Amino acid sequence: MTQPPAGSPTGPTGPPTQPGASAGPGDQSPSAPGYPPYQSNSVPARRRGPLTASLALAVVLLLCAGGGVAAFLTLRNAESGEGAADPSVAVDNFLTAVYQERDVAKAARMVCSAARDQAQIRTKVTEIETYVSTHQNPRFRWDTPTVDNETGDRATVTTTVTVTTADEKIADQNLRFTVIRRSGWWVCEVS
Repeated sequence: MTQPPAGSPTGPTGPPTQPGASAGPGDQSPSAPGYPPYQSNSVPARRRGPLTASLALAVVLLLCAGGGVAAFLTLRNAESGEGAADPSVAVDNFLTAVYQERDVAKAARMVCSAARDQAQIRTKVTEIETYVSTHQNPRFRWDTPTVDNETGDRATVTTTVTVTTADEKIADQNLRFTVIRRSGWWVCEVS
């Protein structure tokens, strides 16, 4: 078998070896005949494309989630629907929903979003229902709510709620409401 000439593109680049001669320690070049091609011990460069894409996707998802939370917090304080045309009407509608109709959902729709706590409204309605069940035919009525102070988008409204039972027991409770205007008037605080 003949070998291509030394130095050619397909031949060995090292010094020619004698047939049958063993290669010495100095003849162990990476391209010497009888040795495997040169193997690098370095780790091949890893592809960073999938890692970069994963990080970019995580950042986009985080931004979307953050935007969703911000939108929720912003819209949570927005009033839904139309408020009452007048502060005293807002209070009257609220009192009707709580004392006469005992409707938690209806009462909540008349409360500003900052104070809209269904649990507190439900507690008040339950208190009134307990009162109704333990007394003889109680009736709730109130004076026409009076606007005591109105400045811009805030008003203070007062009224007295009176309960009368069939056995002629009478009790009065003076209430003061803070009412705000945002797309109509909404009850925000009762004291």
